[in-house]
Formats: sequence, C-alpha cells, structure tokens
Amino acid sequence: MPKPTRHRPVMLRETLQALELAPGLIVVDGTVGAAGHSQKIVEKIRPEGTLLGLDRDQEMLARAAETLTGEPHAPSARYQIGDDVLLRHAPHSELEAVLQDEGLPLVDRILVDLGLSSDQLESEERGFGFRTEGLLDMRFDKTTGQPVADWLADASIAEITTVLSEYGEEPLAGQLAEEMSSRARRGSLRTADQLRELIEEVYQKQGHRLGNSHPATRTFQALRIAVNAELEHVQRFLTEVAPACLKTGGLLAVISFHSLEDRLTKNAFQNRDLWSSASRKPIGPSSLECKMNPRSRSAKLRIGIRAD
Repeated sequence: MPKPTRHRPVMLRETLQALELAPGLIVVDGTVGAAGHSQKIVEKIRPEGTLLGLDRDQEMLARAAETLTGEPHAPSARYQIGDDVLLRHAPHSELEAVLQDEGLPLVDRILVDLGLSSDQLESEERGFGFRTEGLLDMRFDKTTGQPVADWLADASIAEITTVLSEYGEEPLAGQLAEEMSSRARRGSLRTADQLRELIEEVYQKQGHRLGNSHPATRTFQALRIAVNAELEHVQRFLTEVAPACLKTGGLLAVISFHSLEDRLTKNAFQNRDLWSSASRKPIGPSSLECKMNPRSRSAKLRIGIRAD
C-alpha cells in the first residue's frame, strides 16, 4: 500500500477559479497524482458531474483513490469510485482512447499538472530525486520503457550530451555525459546518489561551486524528461488529443514547471483553428504559496478555450 501523500497541489485556488467549475460538468484531470486538485474539483461538480482522472504512474493512481475515498488501495489499472469518479492508468496523451473505451462523451474541462509530485521526488525506490539513494529508474510507468540506469549504459556520449543540453540546459553537458557514459558502461552508475556524486565531482573539477541550487537538478530533470518522452506526450496532447476531446467552449488548464513545457503550451494555444482564446500571460503562484511550498515557485498556469 502507498504511504500517505505529502504532496501539496500547486495553485489550487487559481486553478479552480480558472476552470469555472459548476455542478454537472464532465472534468478530466489528466495528471491526477494524489488527487489534490481532483478532490476539490469533485466537490464543485457534484451533483450530476463526472470526474475522470488519469495517471501514467500506477502508484500515484492508488494514492488518488485513497485521497478520494479515505481508504488505502492496492495498485490497479482502474478504480470506479461511486457513480461520478473514474480513475484510469493511462497518460493524458491517450485521453481520447480512454473516453471511447469508457463510453464517455466530449468533456467540459481538462486539467494537466505537468510537475513531479513530492511523493515521487521523495520515493527512495524510484530515483526521481537527487537526494535519494534508490535505483536510477525515473519511469512514471514502470510497466513499460527502460530505466535511466539502463538507458545510460546503452546511449552514446553524443546522445547523453544532447539530452542534458536540450532538456536540462546543462552548461557542462559534454563533460557530464562523458563521465556518465563511462561509469554506466562499467556498471557503477546504478543509483540516484551515485549520479549526484558524479555531478558534484565534475563540477568541482571544473572549478564550479555547487551554490544554492544544486547542479544535479538540471541533469535529473533532463533524464526524467527523456526516459518518459514527456515533451512528445505534451505536444501530442496539446495539438491533437485535448482539442479532440473538449466540447466547443471547453477549457483546458495547463500547469507547467519549466520553460520547455510552457513554450509548447503557449505555442499550441496560438493556433486559432483549435483555441479561440488563451490567457495572454501565465498565472503564477502567490508569494505566500511560494513561501509555504517552495516547489511551486516555477509553476505557470495557462488557460485555453476550445474553438468552434
């Protein structure tokens, strides 16, 4: 059974206001996580409303079921909670297929929170956080794909360099990639703490101080994005899936945490064939929220309205 969640939903008040929720709406939380947003969404769409929650991470889906019922749940691919809440193990990029499979119509609202949850970051078994010591896995869906440790052992130095540069904007991408490839092929780069120590060593050799923001943040982000094909999922969702699933006038809310995702969202919303209007500037967290939840500081919320 999963441990109780420690995740705080980001910009909860702002998101609920932006979605303009009302009783009877059909709402999709495409990255349901521990159901921090969904728990409040359900309250606002009852009675007669429907919530569909998706997540690539089966462990997080179990946490969502626990949040919404108050009872522990074993990992499962599907949870039916009462008559108005359905949770499915699937990425948001497969929303259209899930709606067809469940016999659900076009929806009124969609929310996707593209950030990593505190529960995932702090898990010792998943390798998401550079302060953990577990296996360097980083897959959201452990039933498919390749763990980061295996990918590093197979990838070329050039491939690793490209990932670190493009997804992490890492200034020492080349030096890090060379050392990462060497150790991974020797079998000595299997855990999160081994990768963190490697990054610290490379930075110190290059005469860089570690500073307040640990340099491992960029590399861990880049590898996570790569192994989960995150940007490919987001791009397809924004340009194909969400427009196909939303009713005319329906709202899509996207919470992003780094410039790559936010740029994709901004560019997608500029397509007037798909989106009639969108927020000109992203909404950010309040200063109080940033103080109470430092992980919210980089969050940006954008809203798009489905065109006719």
